[in-house]
Amino acid sequence: MTSQDRPALAVIGGSGFYDFFDGAIDAVTVRTPYGDPSAPIAVGEVAGRRVAFLPRHGARHEYSPHTVPYQANMWALRSLGVRRIYAPCAVGSLRPDWGPGAVVIPDQLVDRTSGRPQTYFDGNGIHVSFADPYCADLRATAVKSADSAVHVHPHGTMAVIQGPRFSTRAESRWFAAQGWDLVNMTGYPEAVLARELEMCYAAIALVTDLDAGVTEGEGVRAADVFAEFERNIGPFKELVRSAVAAVADTETCEHCRVHAGVALPFELP
Repeated sequence: MTSQDRPALAVIGGSGFYDFFDGAIDAVTVRTPYGDPSAPIAVGEVAGRRVAFLPRHGARHEYSPHTVPYQANMWALRSLGVRRIYAPCAVGSLRPDWGPGAVVIPDQLVDRTSGRPQTYFDGNGIHVSFADPYCADLRATAVKSADSAVHVHPHGTMAVIQGPRFSTRAESRWFAAQGWDLVNMTGYPEAVLARELEMCYAAIALVTDLDAGVTEGEGVRAADVFAEFERNIGPFKELVRSAVAAVADTETCEHCRVHAGVALPFELP
């Protein structure tokens, strides 16, 4: 792939979001020190820009949230030239006023996962700033890109749970009591791995259900989650395409350049 063909922007699709381009694509196989990514990376065009697309769970949803090869995925995208990433995902809502079909651009996350490899730096005293886990530039662009058919909430805190099970009623009530807004299974460590590789990253969350503790007598079923995502996938993809087309810069912003003045134990891809 020539330098002109390298994509600087990428989209990582979540559950039910397994393809992105309408036209011709190049399927690129990338090997990484962390194994193979979830699938070959599709490279196509959006508004005249070269864009990479990677289905987080694999082309046929082969990977559960706790088995996604997050390190390989992010390394592969960076090695192709990607510097800015949108990560659409399905979420449960902890707020009755944010029902199915709502779109949220979260600005905070809470890690409730366990046992997932979450860093490229196991030694050498490398630490990254993560107080604001999402790129403010990408978030603002996504909010502005929404048309009148999609109401976007510009802030929210997303709790990322281990999965693959859904929350108990007590857990979701606890999450809501903390002031958290959304529940998801894949937003971490993806966000921090992007930060370690100095790639801008922002999630775009589609609410598919009210979490277990929000409405008495109801629980979350996988079939309902996928059905709700399918009902909204058309306008949701258009929002993501509009955001990708509107990104003003294709280089990492200053906020997401976290290694300035630090000697890394290896060169970033």
